[in-house]
Amino acid sequence: MKILIAEDDRFIGEGLCDLLEAEGYTPHLARDGEEVLKLYQRLQPDMLLLDIMMPKRDGYSVCREIRKRNDSIPVIFISAKSEEIDRVLGLELGADDYIMKPFGKREVIARIRAVARRCLERSGVSATPGEVLEFGDLTVYPDELRARRGDQAIELSLRDVKILRLLHQQRGKVVTRDQLFNACWGHDYLPSSRTLDQHISKLRKLIEVDAKAPKIIGTVHGVGYRVEQ
Repeated sequence: MKILIAEDDRFIGEGLCDLLEAEGYTPHLARDGEEVLKLYQRLQPDMLLLDIMMPKRDGYSVCREIRKRNDSIPVIFISAKSEEIDRVLGLELGADDYIMKPFGKREVIARIRAVARRCLERSGVSATPGEVLEFGDLTVYPDELRARRGDQAIELSLRDVKILRLLHQQRGKVVTRDQLFNACWGHDYLPSSRTLDQHISKLRKLIEVDAKAPKIIGTVHGVGYRVEQ
């Protein structure tokens, strides 16, 4: 799961990156509001951790801008502000949670996981508690954002789970590129073949025994993808 962190305090930002990386996430750090928007467009992250008081553009302004482009991406505000009005404003802007500084490591990880689970339920990706998706020797647990092959645990992003669930539902059928974009990126997202191909390539590296000879996600050239297992 790619998480974009917006934090102008170098020590806090790097500390969050180290913490999330140790938990299996892929963190990216921005130090001001304008850099957040540039990285968001380039990285298409799965979640945002937004500090409120940042140079150039504050967290509220950044959240408003990103919500115009994507109203479903999980957003967690992180701030030293403690007034109730600030929390209310943050939540009214579409934030999924609010973490106050100073915070503990366990709190941050627990809140990220809780928000990710709620977003899965909201999007219909994990409609049934305890649901599992079987792909040969690979088992996907949507509500954990995780897959397992034997003793190996594989961390997945929200979008990874959406893709796998759609392919699993259409097992044996071709899922077109437009279907994948609409279900996993959103109807308002401007499609890019490169974006989809790159994401599928990264997903294969996570879940396939041999990404160069995929057995789970097969390519149907010129159309889309198909799951056979």
